[in-house]
Amino acid sequence: MAEPVRVVVGVSGSLGSLAALHRAVAEARRAGGGAGGGAGGGAEVLVLHAWEPPGGEFGHRRSPCPPLLSAVRAAAEERLAGALAEAFGGADPGVSVTARTVRGEPVAVLLAAADRPGDLLVLGPSGPWWHRGLRRPVPTRCVRAARCPVLVVPRPELALVLDELSGRGVDAELRGLVGSGRRTGGRG
Repeated sequence: MAEPVRVVVGVSGSLGSLAALHRAVAEARRAGGGAGGGAGGGAEVLVLHAWEPPGGEFGHRRSPCPPLLSAVRAAAEERLAGALAEAFGGADPGVSVTARTVRGEPVAVLLAAADRPGDLLVLGPSGPWWHRGLRRPVPTRCVRAARCPVLVVPRPELALVLDELSGRGVDAELRGLVGSGRRTGGRG
C-alpha cells in the first residue's frame, strides 16, 4: 500500500510563509482527493517552525542558560500557534495538519522532515538580506539539497504592496533629509 502524501511546509510567521502554508494545504487537498483527504488515507500537512538558541548551538553550548532556552522555545511555540491562527482563523483546513516546533537550523530541520521521495516541501520566498544575515536563502539551500520536489511560493501581493509603500516612505524621508541638508549647507 502506498504511503499517504506528506506535504511539509516551513512557517516563520511572515506573510510569505503564511502564503506557503495556504498553498501546502491546497496541494494536500489536491493530492488527497479534496477536503477530508478521501478514503484510504489522504494527504497530510506537516507544519514546521525551526528555532535556534540565541547565538546558535555553539553559543548555547559555550554558556548555557536554561531559562533563556525555555523562553525562546515558548516564543517559538507562540509564533507557530499565531501563524496557524492567522492562516486559518480557527477554521478547519480540510486536511490533517500537524504542527511542530523543532530546535535546529531551518534548512536541516526541513530537509530531515521531507526525507521521502513522495513528499512535497513547500516554502515561502526568502526574506530580505538584512533578516538572513550572511546566510544563503533557505529556499535556495532546500532546492539544492532536497530529496523530494520543492515548491517555492512567490511573495504575496500584499507583501509587495507593503514593500512598495514602505520603500516610498523611506525614499521620501531620505530625499527630504538630503534636500534639507543641501539647503542648510548652501546657506552657511
